[in-house]
Amino acid sequence: MSQPVIGKVSGDSPEKKKGKYEALMKKWGIPVALAVFLILFLMPTPQGLGVQAQRSLAVFASALVLWITTPIPIYLTSIMAILLLPLVGAVKKQSEAFATLGFDVIWLMVSAFVLTSAIIKSNLGRRFALWMVTKFGKTPKMTLFTLIVINFALAFFVPSTTARATLMVPICLILLDVYKAIPGESNFGRVMMLQGLQADALATSGIMTATAGNIIAVGFINSQAGGHIGYMQWLLASMPAAIITMVIVFFLGLKIFSIKDEFNFKNAIGTLEEELRKLGAFSPQEKKAMVIFFLTVVLWATGDYHKQWFGFAISTEQTAVLAALLCLLPKIGLLTWKEANIKWDLMIFAAGAYAVGGALDKSKGAEWIIKQLVAGLGLQNMSHFWVYVLVVFLSMYSHLIFTSKTVRVTILIPAFIALAKTLGMNPVALGLASAMTMTFTITLPPHSKVNTLYFASGYFSVLDQVKYAIVTCFVGAVVISAAIFTWFKIIGIS
Repeated sequence: MSQPVIGKVSGDSPEKKKGKYEALMKKWGIPVALAVFLILFLMPTPQGLGVQAQRSLAVFASALVLWITTPIPIYLTSIMAILLLPLVGAVKKQSEAFATLGFDVIWLMVSAFVLTSAIIKSNLGRRFALWMVTKFGKTPKMTLFTLIVINFALAFFVPSTTARATLMVPICLILLDVYKAIPGESNFGRVMMLQGLQADALATSGIMTATAGNIIAVGFINSQAGGHIGYMQWLLASMPAAIITMVIVFFLGLKIFSIKDEFNFKNAIGTLEEELRKLGAFSPQEKKAMVIFFLTVVLWATGDYHKQWFGFAISTEQTAVLAALLCLLPKIGLLTWKEANIKWDLMIFAAGAYAVGGALDKSKGAEWIIKQLVAGLGLQNMSHFWVYVLVVFLSMYSHLIFTSKTVRVTILIPAFIALAKTLGMNPVALGLASAMTMTFTITLPPHSKVNTLYFASGYFSVLDQVKYAIVTCFVGAVVISAAIFTWFKIIGIS
């Protein structure tokens, strides 16, 4: 049997097919951004808005247009924004814009990419996934459930949604090939692939370091809302909602796409056991990766006790940098610098996002915008209950407009934090609840690389994905909304 490979899966990527709407946005993105900048920069300063805030707003809004329409790469937009902020007087000092690349959140992101590269190179993730399936996947439903558990487990030590999909899709394809499931016809194949991409997204929402978007969101919550959200605080707040949502949509998926026990699972498990045997004994690299990962998780999980144990505290960011250092150290580690797949374009984008977002926040421009929004929508007349619920649902379905998690985080989290401050609500609770929805990019194939990898397998259609995802997003929004008024209070966030 020829084994499916990830290259085959992603070779005919739906992302490469550009629609008319996307082409139109790219064509007009720069002219619209320039027009927006000039209008906001040159118009008479509105009452209640300072000159510096107006200029910050001009840079922010024009950058926002470019980030959404992407006529140029998003990191180039960030570079231009960082350059413009001091030039047009949107910030008082050049360092306020240029220094964002040194934020601790940037170091956390760099370290997460190094750790991801080490886990993938060591083959530890693939070994763990194969072991779980062969150990616990004895029936169709148990196989599906086991794959979901694997996705959630991998999220703890593979802080990249795409990396996890890269590990999981070939295993799913091997599984389905053994079961003789026909792409486009097998409901078992549909459910396996659709729940795979959903489990990837929901598991990511439960772990702060599982994607850069979560880390960026925490940066905003802690710096702008006065929060103290760390690894364990995020896990405690978000993981229960992610698990509850996944359990509910697991059974809903089996209702939407009914499956029957018609496959020879015994032979399938035998094939996967052979794949596991081919990996042989644990390699030195896998052992190193396990030790580094275990140390990292222990330090993250015991952050509240460091002061008592060591006399000093090791922050989430310091732990991540330590893990990256151990991965890269000669003889001790398992990576060279060239092998560390660090997304520097994302680093630059994040730096620019923090620069324009920070400028807008410090100049009170964001506060002014939210006041206008509150007055325009009548949110000041709504109860806090409905504002919380409305924000969660808006955040959940906002990925239908934005194709980038990081752009959504940059736009929405600061805005909702400012909204909470304006309405006298808890900005940490509202910001965190909104951030928990940001990874639910599951409705259409182009909404994430994970979607594309699973979709390219051919086992489900766009309509299949839309149908299942709309239900999943609704369930997720309801669960998160309920958590705000129940679980958040119990753990002391709201």
